[in-house]
Amino acid sequence: METIVNLTKENIQDVVNASMEKVVVLAFWAQQQPESLSVTALLEQMCQGRYILAKVDCETEMEIASYFRIQSLPTIMVLSKGQPVDGVVGPQDAALLTAMLEKHLPAAWELKLNEARQILAQEPDAQALTNAISLLIEAQQEKPGDDISLALADAYLQNHDLVAAKAQLESVGLAGQDSFYQNLMAKLQLAEEAADTPEIRDLQQKFEAQPDNLQVRQALAKALHQARRDEEALELLFEVLQKDLSAGNGEVKQAFLDILTAIGQGNALANQYRRKLYSLLY
Repeated sequence: METIVNLTKENIQDVVNASMEKVVVLAFWAQQQPESLSVTALLEQMCQGRYILAKVDCETEMEIASYFRIQSLPTIMVLSKGQPVDGVVGPQDAALLTAMLEKHLPAAWELKLNEARQILAQEPDAQALTNAISLLIEAQQEKPGDDISLALADAYLQNHDLVAAKAQLESVGLAGQDSFYQNLMAKLQLAEEAADTPEIRDLQQKFEAQPDNLQVRQALAKALHQARRDEEALELLFEVLQKDLSAGNGEVKQAFLDILTAIGQGNALANQYRRKLYSLLY
């Protein structure tokens, strides 16, 4: 349902049903009452998707106005779970409307969490995953909690960022370790096993024996990248670039840039390591 609708006899049941999931604000107005027009316009500006605004023209929808026993305009009513839970009568400014609505509306972080969850449930593409992760990071900054950590872990797993997913799961407290947590842990374990290939294990052994061999280091970084272990791959190369930007006649830097390009512009990890590289360049 759209967030701003004109309430009629035909859609009133749909609006009531929508109130089971989202707060509905009923705004009763009439053309002959300028104050009611002003309050309704304020509610439209304040809506921004946080609630459903159902506008009732009392001159054309007299039955609805009568049903709700509207005696004066403007009248604002808050509907939740199919029932009126609050309301005000008479002219109102933005501060008074905000004070009333904030008692019933979900917090900004909760809206971001719910929006991200909807994205993650729809087999998102790379851009949608990036959007979901950004929403969840913002929500986590506003209100840290297990629910957001679990959603972030899910997003990172779908984005094949195993290191970030593991960090989020490790932050979940005992109370949050429900069946969804167990499911994500199982997915992480399977992904880690799939990413630990015989080729990587062989290269890791060679690297441990020859830590100064740039060819082995680059080969290991490329193998890690192919297994989507990008943070490990980038850190392996960045360790060298910190000491010598032209290491291996520029081959290490080129390998580093190739991985950044492959990860993509919108990726948070890629952006982080681009900034690290720029700090060395400038």
